[in-house]
Amino acid sequence: MTADDLLRALELPEASRVDRRVAKKLLLEHGATTPRDRKLIQEGIEEIRWHAILKPGDAGAAAHRSETREYLELAVLRMELREGAKATRLTQLFHRAVPYPMLLITEQVGMVGLSAAHLRRSRAQEDAWVLDGDMVRVELDGETDRPYLPSFASALALSEQPRTDLFALYQGWIDAMGALLAARLSHRFARFASRERNRQRWVALREYEAVASEIAKLRRAAARERQMNRQVDLNIRIRELEAQRAAALERL
Repeated sequence: MTADDLLRALELPEASRVDRRVAKKLLLEHGATTPRDRKLIQEGIEEIRWHAILKPGDAGAAAHRSETREYLELAVLRMELREGAKATRLTQLFHRAVPYPMLLITEQVGMVGLSAAHLRRSRAQEDAWVLDGDMVRVELDGETDRPYLPSFASALALSEQPRTDLFALYQGWIDAMGALLAARLSHRFARFASRERNRQRWVALREYEAVASEIAKLRRAAARERQMNRQVDLNIRIRELEAQRAAALERL
């Protein structure tokens, strides 16, 4: 799947198209806080294009306003990276720099990624916006993801998203990414209409990743351990965590 394939999968209305080049200066001024980040931006980004702005009239969904959020429109951007650029870090910087809820497509030699991140009002600075929670990002793997890509593409279509308001619509894109991440573990692509069921899957995904990381850490420790009783303790804990990981997998 290419960046163009992802853009077509979104099925955005023609009226939402912008197709405007964005200067790296925006990211340098608002996203880079260290000389290292500025260097990453200067050397790693080939081009940024603002593909579309999705407003309530185009989306068929109302604007979202609350004490913590204000989603008046959704942005879709495309960022082309140079070979060797640090895609994850540059994606994080971009989401922090752009004061819009944004769907970002990144492309690089051999890689296409999709990311999103919710925003909320800053508690420290008036009229400023900060990331609310973790950025969600998937790098598409043509081999691993091959069985799921048709379903994933369908799940991204605008017509498939919740239309309560723009916040719900944006969350629908995030949940489509969650479905792909879960499919890589469960070997089935499943979409849930219930917001609560999607929330539970995100909890299970994060638990699975945390437990899997801890298992790997304990296995390395067990391989180095020379005391038999300590090896036994480590292996008992590993089996407990494996059961916890299996339970999280069932909830995906």
